[in-house]
Amino acid sequence: MDIRPIGLSTALFTLGICILWGGNVVAIKFGLIAFPPFWSAFWRFLICCIVVFLWSHWRGLSLLPQRSEIRQLGILGCLFTVQIASLNLGVNWTSPAYGVVLLNANPIFANLLAHFVVPGDRLSVRRVIALLMAFGGICIVFLGNPVETLAERPMMGNLLVILTSFLLGIRVVYTNRLVQSIEPVRAVFWQAMGSLPVFLLCGWLFEPPLLSSFVPLASLLAVAYQGVIVAGFCFVGWTILLKHHSPSKLSMFGFVSPIFGVLFSGLFFGEPITSRLWIGLIAVTLGIFLVTRQGSSPSNPATGLVKEDAQ
Repeated sequence: MDIRPIGLSTALFTLGICILWGGNVVAIKFGLIAFPPFWSAFWRFLICCIVVFLWSHWRGLSLLPQRSEIRQLGILGCLFTVQIASLNLGVNWTSPAYGVVLLNANPIFANLLAHFVVPGDRLSVRRVIALLMAFGGICIVFLGNPVETLAERPMMGNLLVILTSFLLGIRVVYTNRLVQSIEPVRAVFWQAMGSLPVFLLCGWLFEPPLLSSFVPLASLLAVAYQGVIVAGFCFVGWTILLKHHSPSKLSMFGFVSPIFGVLFSGLFFGEPITSRLWIGLIAVTLGIFLVTRQGSSPSNPATGLVKEDAQ
């Protein structure tokens, strides 16, 4: 691999991608205004599959899985489907700012799991302290009370987003091991493709296609943002960055995602950023920054902030 130093233009590009990822939960909340959780996930990942397919075709990358890969991709798809379902249901019941902080705590679980399953990726005393700091931030946010207009069932929503964060941490570690033998684009495509029948069936059985006869433009743009920008542009951009730069260096930029996610929620939803939320955000962000800084390495990327439409 041709590892290059990160210059100013690359740093700004990486920062821009992480900022765009920070808006994902806010976009999910906007989409849920018109589309119920399962239908929202279905449309998002249908767009995602189209974007990834077109990019792969342009790059000449094969998406056809080999026979030996089917079982592994099936496990990844099941994990991905449950994680996204819990995310959409959780964000539907809690506020965007609370959701983005809790979701971006996933490196805590990735680091804990990597300690047991990734050879050589052991937790040091400093990393344990950083994880405890981030976990304390989670507890502070979890016990908070978002505004009622944005959080129909805040405790249940927060709990589901924490479950999502836990599942995402598992998926990060599993995906990092998987892509050592499977083309990363193929893994991303089939985890999304495998979720489509499940979301379509669950939507058809349990939800109306639309929550009202009028679909706000903001909801349509939000779903397009999730599918085209987050799952398309950000994935392609991150793949290009990983080809030429160290994962450990790139992961340092990921700590800005929850910060901008909270700011976007305040900007677009008018959500008040309370002192409790600020304290939780700072604790989670600083803890994750420290543990990623201490734990991520090119040889053990599982503890870094892996971005492949992870949210």
